[in-house]
Amino acid sequence: MIQQCTAASTTAPATKPLFLSRAPSYAPRATVTFRTMNHNEEQDHLDAVFKQKRALRSRVRKALKAMDPALRSQEDSDIQSTVLKSPWFQSSTGLCAYISCSALREVDTSKLLSEILQNPAKGGKRLYVPRVEDKNSHMRMLNISCIDDLVANSMNILEPAPVDSDGNESEDVMQANEPVDLFLLPGLAFDRSGRRMGRGGGYYDAFLKKYLELAKEKAWKQPLLVALSYSLQIMDEGIIPVTPNDIPVDALVSPTGVIPISQAALDR
Repeated sequence: MIQQCTAASTTAPATKPLFLSRAPSYAPRATVTFRTMNHNEEQDHLDAVFKQKRALRSRVRKALKAMDPALRSQEDSDIQSTVLKSPWFQSSTGLCAYISCSALREVDTSKLLSEILQNPAKGGKRLYVPRVEDKNSHMRMLNISCIDDLVANSMNILEPAPVDSDGNESEDVMQANEPVDLFLLPGLAFDRSGRRMGRGGGYYDAFLKKYLELAKEKAWKQPLLVALSYSLQIMDEGIIPVTPNDIPVDALVSPTGVIPISQAALDR
């Protein structure tokens, strides 16, 4: 089993979602633009959006902290089981996935990653996981083939080493000859129109933008972007503010099942 970063936990009453989720709108992947705004109006709007995001992040973090540990464990199990049974996971040959950190209260991925790494012959999947290179939203996705390829960083979060356990340079997904067809993404809040709010560093949005552009240049099929979400992290549509740099997801996996958002998710 993959060892996660740890943090002290306290038992608290079970929590309910902050907001109820509405029916999904099956819209294509799109981004926000400010074509009708001048520079000052655009900056004012961005400042307001960042302020709203900070407030929402604070609320979600408090809700996650108060989440009953037994409920969290059950939802972790349900979400991972749903992913493992999904046709888009089973048919994937290459994927990028995050290594969950309990201190950040992310949806657990240890069962998913262990399944891939312990059964290479069964799944035959190439797995890439994130390595943060600096504080300027620079992140790489490097290939791992076993648990020994992971090392703890300064924050005690497991990351792939630049060199694998056999002494070979770890393959960067941006230099790979074959595409990945799936991303499993973390986040703090999501909605059923595909909006995803991260922790504020911009690492995933910056990386996804580069990879989606690479896939387009190489005429590869665009990967399916799937976010893993506890029930309380799914918001009403319109609650999550967005900027032009925010990349929407194709589907959510919640404890109750898969929530398809884009046509790509419906087709797979």
